[in-house]
Amino acid sequence: MAQLLIVYHSKTGGTGQMADAAAEGAREEAETVLKRAEEAGPEDLLAADGYIFAAPENLAAIAGVMKDFYDRSYYPVLGRIEGRPYAQMVCAGSDGENAARQTARIATGWRLKAVQDPLIVCTHAQSAEQILAEKTIAPDDLSRCRKLGEAMGAGLALGVF
Repeated sequence: MAQLLIVYHSKTGGTGQMADAAAEGAREEAETVLKRAEEAGPEDLLAADGYIFAAPENLAAIAGVMKDFYDRSYYPVLGRIEGRPYAQMVCAGSDGENAARQTARIATGWRLKAVQDPLIVCTHAQSAEQILAEKTIAPDDLSRCRKLGEAMGAGLALGVF
């Protein structure tokens, strides 16, 4: 059975909810491994057939914990995961585009194949209090995350990627 790896970081819960929803959708179609970025590493990437990367955008960039995962994993898997499919999700306060670009650049270096445009969920958190508060992702956005996971799992299971 094909394996999908979902790597995520979440400090205020938004990205965690998104990753959980994607995993829920994917489990219907493929073996799914959901790992926090601080616990994931090169061996997880090598074991999987495809990936979903989920990160919050902090200060117009991917969260540092997610960047640390990429830093620890980049060279050990370079040249060993080429052509594998990936998708990404970003939980942002206002934009999310730069975080999506950063992840796409890393995936390009690994020669991964993007199989969908980045899914960006905007929480509209603008004040310090809103940014630091626990997040609740809207049902419609969680549905989009679930569908992304389902599509990734199905694509892996059917071998279309």
